[in-house]
Amino acid sequence: MAIILEKGQRAGIALPKFTIGLGWDANSSSTGQAFDLDASLFVLGDSGKLIADEYFVFYNNLKSPDGAVEHTGDNLTGEGDGDDESIRVNLSKINPAATQICIVVTIHNAAERHQNFGQVRNSYVRIFNPDSNEELLKYELEEDFSVETAVEFGRIYKRGNEWKFEAVGAGQKGGLAEYVNKYS
Repeated sequence: MAIILEKGQRAGIALPKFTIGLGWDANSSSTGQAFDLDASLFVLGDSGKLIADEYFVFYNNLKSPDGAVEHTGDNLTGEGDGDDESIRVNLSKINPAATQICIVVTIHNAAERHQNFGQVRNSYVRIFNPDSNEELLKYELEEDFSVETAVEFGRIYKRGNEWKFEAVGAGQKGGLAEYVNKYS
């Protein structure tokens, strides 16, 4: 049975291999334009910065150099039930310099389309066992981000020899470029 987290809560991750599933729906009163939300991961070191540019995993760089993080591809519409995008993680392969992985979701071309996370509902991040499909952790993003175009859903971080997940739920208006600037 999955552990359901609230903003700020943390839980351990016992499996070295897992999948991060992200899901969302656009409100029916949207802008008339299609919503394209994008999941990205930033693999960071002790400095809080990318350990190398190639450790920014997103729709244009689907795999980290160590093979530990693999984005399964960009979902351009978010239609249908279940996860809209997913990222496979294998912590047994991760670069030893890695101390955290930030999970970010942004709205592609949000400014041009006049879109924000206030127009998105049912958004969540979950961690599940890819072999059994058993859901281990889930964080449902319930905040109303009426002006934000990007949200850090959560982060996976190393404490000693253990990896843990923290439900972050922090939004900002700058889109993906803001996170790239923050973590580069």
